[in-house]
Parts: sequence; structure tokens; C-alpha cells
Amino acid sequence: MEYLALWMFPVLLLILLTGFPIAFSLMGVATIFGYITFGDTVIYQFIDKIDEVAGNFVLAAVPLFVFMGTMLEKSGIAERLFEAVHIWTRRLPGGLGVGTIFMCVIFAASTGVIGATETVVGLLAIPVMMKHSYNKGLISGTICAGGSLGTIIPPSVVVIIMGPIADVSVGDLFIGMIIPGLTMATLYVVYIMGRCYLRPQDGSLVTEDEYLPTLGERLWITLTAFLPAALMIFAVLGSIMLGLASPTEAAAMGAFGSVILAAVYRTLTWTTLRLALLNTVKVTSMILMILLAGSMFSGVFVGAGGTRVTTDLIAASDLSPWATLAVFLIIVFIAGFALEWISILLIFLPVFIPIVTQLGFDPVWFCILFLIVIQTSYLSPPMAPAIFYLRGIAPPEITMPDMFKGVVPFIILQLFTLALVMAFPQMVLWLPEKVLGF
Repeated sequence: MEYLALWMFPVLLLILLTGFPIAFSLMGVATIFGYITFGDTVIYQFIDKIDEVAGNFVLAAVPLFVFMGTMLEKSGIAERLFEAVHIWTRRLPGGLGVGTIFMCVIFAASTGVIGATETVVGLLAIPVMMKHSYNKGLISGTICAGGSLGTIIPPSVVVIIMGPIADVSVGDLFIGMIIPGLTMATLYVVYIMGRCYLRPQDGSLVTEDEYLPTLGERLWITLTAFLPAALMIFAVLGSIMLGLASPTEAAAMGAFGSVILAAVYRTLTWTTLRLALLNTVKVTSMILMILLAGSMFSGVFVGAGGTRVTTDLIAASDLSPWATLAVFLIIVFIAGFALEWISILLIFLPVFIPIVTQLGFDPVWFCILFLIVIQTSYLSPPMAPAIFYLRGIAPPEITMPDMFKGVVPFIILQLFTLALVMAFPQMVLWLPEKVLGF
């Protein structure tokens, strides 16, 4: 009966390939295998899982962060931010691409939602970059890679879900992902500037005859458009890092701050508020529905002895700890071709974390590696969710081959970041130790 639990994964993947919704696929497989293993008593296990998800205080941060990002988008604050960043980077090699990456970092730090950053920044940046004849592959790679930073830049909704599943502190993950996330963004900027310096035709400079605001005008735009949003983001992340607020309390502060900013900029209307609330309800409902289904799935798998069997199989394979870690990350990377991030978390993380801890690796460090691999698979063809987001907002002139070619250099940079974090675990562990004192 223990080996029966291992059949849950191929059955689930088979159902998902038919196009059946992820949440109902997870619930269906959990119900069938749970009934075979436990009989009628599986109902009580499912009731416990519902109560566990519904009563999780940390998960209250999900709708709050979603609302904060949606308000910034719907109220036009994101457009002001893009203008404020763009005026400082436009005269650099590949300046529009550099500004786009900076904007992605800022927006990722204010939304935490995968796809939202790419969609909003893409709608703002693509027309400007097309106007200045940027290479279409570079445009595609910059938008896709920059948008995916929402995975590895706090406050990430992925991390809010990941913390309870991996039984690690969300605050530790938020702080631990800062250095890897900024390292990856820096590599993007260096690549774009280097490419456009060596190949000016890929990212032309803004011509001198175009109007450039004076220094005073630029400072005023930065003061009025960039600084207030930056202070709000700092207040959210800073309160978590300094231990002044939990992630949920910081998310509430951010949500309230986004409403205040919209009111200050005089873009707070009933229509804006209504659209933000509707989008928040839709996104949150989807995330929490899948989370509940995944919790039911993993509960049946663990209860049926699946984790113990997996551990025994790995022990019997006689792999070294690092080889085992590599196998786990490869599995996650391949799964990213077919599954959404939340499904990958819920299916694999409960199985991997006990084994990783038993092998002597730090669970926070492993979670950051897990995040980077998810982000890499997010860009990798043939599935590449980031490319499908881009296809929905890009003009017809940018073709699918442009997109596929454009993401390749950024995938290499992500893998390089993964290698750095694996080689130097203190990139993840040093900052939490300094900030939190352990």
C-alpha cells in the first residue's frame, strides 16, 4: 500500500495533460487514493486540511499583496514609476532595457504576483522599445526575465505559500532571497548594457534631438513619482526585516499605503477601487483553491507513507547528498515545463524538504534554490508561461521565434545565479543571520 502512493504523481500528470483544471485534478487524485488507503476516514483528514488552510494567518498576506499591486497598476502609479526610472537610464547603452529591469525590480517588490509585473511593465515598455528599434529578441527576453523577478524579489506570493509548506519562516525567506534576487537583476543589467555597447543596433541610444528633462525636472519627477512608492515598498519590506511586523501585517500596511498613494495622486475612484478588488478576489480565490487542493494531495501522499518510501528509494540509490540535491532540482525544472508554480510547490516541496533536511542542507537555502529553478523553468521553452504572458500583450511584429531566442541568454544568467547560490550558501544565509540574529 505504501508504494501505491507513488502512483499519485503519474496519475495526476496524466489528468493534467488532458487539460483538466489543476485544483480539481489534485482534489480528485487525493480523494481516490485517500479512499483506497484510508476508506471513509479520509473525509476527516480533508476537513483538517480545510481548517489548516483557512486558519493560516500568514496566508492572509496573499490578498493584501495582490491588492497592493493591483492598486498600483489600476491607479496609474506604475506608469508614473516607469517614467521616473526611464528619465535616468535613457542615455545609457540599452537604456530602455536597463530602465525596464529597474522597473521590474520595483514592481516585483510591490506586487509579489507572478505575471502581474510582466504584464504591466510590458504594456509600458514594449511600445517605447519598439519605437527606438530595439532588437525584438532583446525586448522579449528583457520583459520575460524582468517579469519573472516577481518570483525571487520580496514580497513574493510564491514565498508566502512556500513558507508554511516547507515549515520555514516566511521572514527568513524574504530576507534570504534579497541578495540572490538583486544579483540576478544586476546580471541582467550588465548583459543588456554590454550587448548594446558591443552591438548598438540591438538597443539604440535615445537621440540627442529628443527632449531630455533638465536636472531639476528629473529630480522633481523622481521626488513626486518614484520616492513615495519607494518609501511604501521600503516600509513594507523594512518592517519585516526589522522585526516590526509580520508579513501579513506588512502586507496590510502596503495595501493601505497603495490606497493612500492613489488618493494623493487623485486617481482613486470607485471604478479603480472596484477593479482592484475584483482582480484581488479572482487571483486570491484561484491561489487558495489550488493551495487547498495541493494540501489535500500532499496530506494523502504523506499519510499513505509516500515520503518514507521516497526516502528509502533515495537511500537505496546510494547517491551523494549533492547528487540527490541535483536530482531534486532537475525534477523541479522539468516539472516547470508542464505545471504552474503553485502546483510544483504543493506536489514536490513536502516530499523534498524532509529529505533535504535529513541530508544536512539548510531548508531556507534549499527553498531559494527551488525558487530560482522555478523561475528558470518559467522562461524555458516549450511551455514557458512567461512567453505566453508576453504573447498576450506583444504586437504581431514580435514573433514566437523572437521570444524563444530572446529568453535564452537570460536563462543562462539564471542558471549562473543558481550555481553561485549553490557554491556560496551565505548569499542566502548571511543576511537573515545579521538582521534576525540567528
